[in-house]
Amino acid sequence: MGEKKTTPITIDDVEYQYEDLTEQQQAMVNHCADLDRKIKSTQFNLDQLSVGKDAFVNMLTGSLKEEEAS
Repeated sequence: MGEKKTTPITIDDVEYQYEDLTEQQQAMVNHCADLDRKIKSTQFNLDQLSVGKDAFVNMLTGSLKEEEAS
């Protein structure tokens, strides 16, 4: 009839059911998942900043070369 839905998670190549973990263990899993999201978001922002910096460095060096040619 009503099947119990479970959420499998894998830790160190061992599969666990989220619902079978203690509240403390579930909280730690949630912290890890949240930190993974924050790391990915921060990496995305860092990529944008790096590309932006490279663009400004390229514009600066191009501008300096134009001045030298004048």
